[in-house]
Amino acid sequence: MSLTQQQLADPKTLSQMARLQMRAERVVEGVISGLHRSPYHGFSVEFAQHREYTPGDEIRYVDWKVFGRSDRFYIKEFEEETNLKAYLILDASDSMNYRSGALSKLEYGAIMAAALASLMLQQRDAVGLALFNAAIERYIPPRGLASHFQQILTELENVRTAPKTSLGVTFHELAERITRRGLILIISDLFGDVQETLTGLRHFRHRKHDVVVFHVLDRDELEFPFNELTKFVGLEGEPELLADPRGIREEYLRQFGAFRTALERGCRELTTDLVTMTTDQPLDTALANYLAERMRRT
Repeated sequence: MSLTQQQLADPKTLSQMARLQMRAERVVEGVISGLHRSPYHGFSVEFAQHREYTPGDEIRYVDWKVFGRSDRFYIKEFEEETNLKAYLILDASDSMNYRSGALSKLEYGAIMAAALASLMLQQRDAVGLALFNAAIERYIPPRGLASHFQQILTELENVRTAPKTSLGVTFHELAERITRRGLILIISDLFGDVQETLTGLRHFRHRKHDVVVFHVLDRDELEFPFNELTKFVGLEGEPELLADPRGIREEYLRQFGAFRTALERGCRELTTDLVTMTTDQPLDTALANYLAERMRRT
């Protein structure tokens, strides 16, 4: 869906899009700076072969594991995939509206999606976008054109939330729709039944997709810092609860810890990266740290 003439004439619309684009660009600049690497290589790089070291080669490309086995220096050579298809899958459910600081989980996720789209397009990769809550609200097939970025920005700026159903059901539907092997980048708080979520992720892996899950959380959800009598309002239709948080903190943290442990174990078994990110983290630093670690594993 492209912007209508009426939307293009609306200063508020243009201002919102410009703000999201500026935020995404700052994140991109921070990521590339944080990686200390040019040209940028993040997702779409595959190991090709080894060759013997020759004077003048960059030391950072030496494969030290091979050196340890052979006592000889070999360089890792890489080839860029210019036809990688990446799919950004952003959770637009009501629970993503929670905020304790400057950004809600949804705002943080939208900036992350915009930044990742920009990074991928810079690598000449094709990027698509899916927004979901109770159903798949929007699906934009991947394209590699620079102009495609504006369409993604438009959708991210206009995203609206609703209660979600099962993450697993949504992932199954997307796995059936995305037929060509690619890179699946999920941005979500993952609230829901863990086993259903893992079953949906398993469907992506069965289709031979590379899957990265960015688990976006608010610091409050991790630490439960409440001390006074508090009214807890359900963000997805749950009833209100008036409670003394000091009486439920221990049980909350136990259950939330079990939830995260189950996700971590399941993703590890699926060979799927699970990257926990909190909305108070600088996004460029968090993404650069993950991408640097991912490249070390390549």
